[in-house]
Amino acid sequence: MNAPSNSPSEYVALVGATIYVNPTEEPIRDGVVLIQGEKIVSAGRRAQMQFPETAHTLDCFGLTITAGLWNSHVHFFERKWADVEAIPAPELGRQLQDMLTKYGFTSVFDTGSVWENTRRLRDRIDSGEVPGPKIRSTGEGLVPPGAFPSDQVLGLMGVMKLPAPEVADAAQAAAAARKLLDAGVDGIKIFASAPRGAPLPETVFQAAVDEAHRSNKPTFVHPNNAADVLAAVRGGVDIIAHTTPHSGPWDETLVATMKERRVALTPTLTLWKYYMRHDRLSAQEKVTNTEVSQLRAWVPAGGTVLFGTDLGAVEYDPSEEYALMAQAGMNFRQILASLTTAPAERFGDANKLGRIAPGFQADLAVFQQDPATNLQALAHVKYTLRAGKIIYRAIE
Repeated sequence: MNAPSNSPSEYVALVGATIYVNPTEEPIRDGVVLIQGEKIVSAGRRAQMQFPETAHTLDCFGLTITAGLWNSHVHFFERKWADVEAIPAPELGRQLQDMLTKYGFTSVFDTGSVWENTRRLRDRIDSGEVPGPKIRSTGEGLVPPGAFPSDQVLGLMGVMKLPAPEVADAAQAAAAARKLLDAGVDGIKIFASAPRGAPLPETVFQAAVDEAHRSNKPTFVHPNNAADVLAAVRGGVDIIAHTTPHSGPWDETLVATMKERRVALTPTLTLWKYYMRHDRLSAQEKVTNTEVSQLRAWVPAGGTVLFGTDLGAVEYDPSEEYALMAQAGMNFRQILASLTTAPAERFGDANKLGRIAPGFQADLAVFQQDPATNLQALAHVKYTLRAGKIIYRAIE
């Protein structure tokens, strides 16, 4: 791991790589990405590029470069993150590396954790003390009465105690959302229903959404079934945080309503297979086939997909998520969009992140192979750069 402190005037050239400047353009072969300080200066073919003789060069022959990746569904609620201000910087950096930076993630959206603790984690990264991704967070999610697991169950899951606010009506939802927003969160997460009990009505979603949108912040929903998705979408929620394989295929009405309301979907396909790992193989296959079919229905409809794996609740390696997205019919460029341009646009950073372009922040993922020819190469990163600094370097 390495995090050099480059000055604003220092040039760095990544030389010789295949470069995907965005998910739609043809790649640049034998290319160069030129960085000055934290920003991208240019990208082009090596034979046509000029850069200062004083530029530091990074040999990227045979490698592939994309914009830094986003994971739009993670959690910093595992016990390893507790009392984050007391974790020594080297240990904290290793934890961030194991979870995120070794897989090319330079931006993440935490969709449920103890906000004050996650805020301190973000502060330590942003100060330059610890190399890590840009963190956005919803803090604690809003839950229906009785929906949240007991402290004992959370302990068995390896999760910190989460003081999630319970909401039963619009007034409570608005007040809880406003309290979180005033504390500085970047979005609001709502759990649509409890395992036992009535689901939240549309008015609850509408109240939380209104508060979030008043602060120009997005809203996420954790649905348990298709009815939850429909209620949340009608209530104005922006991002559906999961597929819902236990409720069967999504029908045309639901998909059309999602598309009409311009929501985005974070499929988290690996999550359900992981939770079913103790069940019979036939049960696992049924859940996997259903969730894959839901994503397969969404993509041809023109729906926006945000890559997300529910990290903190599942294993860190994203390889299986990529494979399941491909099984649902997504090609490399569509998956790359879900990792780069789509979240940058959805979360208001399309003018500085998600593409390799002049003036954009130098957040980059450098892969050992070309993911267009081998999708699993997306999980094999050589270097991760954030704001022009190497925050992860694979061991030779």
